[in-house]
Amino acid sequence: MRFGFDEINKRMRKAIIAYDMIADDTPIMVGLSGGKDSMVLLYALKQFQRISKYKFTLAAGHISLGFPGDDTEPLRRYCEELDVPFYCEKSQIGEVVFDVRQESNPCSLCAKMRRGALNNLAKDNGFGKVALGHHQDDAAETLLLNIFFEGRLGSFNPVTYLDRMDLTVIRPFVYVPEAQISYFARKQNLPVLQSNCPQNCVGKRQEMKAILQQLEELAPYGKDRLVGALDRQYGPRWDGRTLPANLPAEEKREDSK
Repeated sequence: MRFGFDEINKRMRKAIIAYDMIADDTPIMVGLSGGKDSMVLLYALKQFQRISKYKFTLAAGHISLGFPGDDTEPLRRYCEELDVPFYCEKSQIGEVVFDVRQESNPCSLCAKMRRGALNNLAKDNGFGKVALGHHQDDAAETLLLNIFFEGRLGSFNPVTYLDRMDLTVIRPFVYVPEAQISYFARKQNLPVLQSNCPQNCVGKRQEMKAILQQLEELAPYGKDRLVGALDRQYGPRWDGRTLPANLPAEEKREDSK
């Protein structure tokens, strides 16, 4: 596997072009959690902004979950270095998930609430698009989760339009392997924040990650193939809930039975 920013940039631009993620001048807010994925995504989109024919504005949005020790100052400084506006909203999501709801599987609810808060932050400040740092490994892990626990083929979509909010969610890193992101974040010494969540990502997704690591020993390009299969089967709708528009009518009728 090739490493370095050139490879990340090439794969990101491939996704942007394939799914018209940035085909207009709509302002984009990057969901900046402080993890390596969102930190590298903000850096990559800033570089893309400088050469893009589309004159979109770019900003970062952070949702503080309210855990003890939350410190957003490193994120603010990082955005200043990149010359990117930084928006931060404090929330009580951590308290709601762990103390009020006492969720046995808190990750799903926490992620849903964070996305909702981020979307609202974007809309309230005039941003029509939100960019998330989900990468190729995330897409492959979600595919395995859906197969094993829901019995269906599908993952998250590279582009999702939320009609109720008139907001578009894009995932420019869907073709970028996590290993490339991790390497670049370490090489550039990016100020990645350590998670202070009590759960700390312990769950089924971590088990899917372990399965993918084992599969890579047998098929080094396995994740490329998994994501490529989603592309070929579903086009832009990786969730598998909508059949591709170019599917012959008789196949659509057969598949809907």
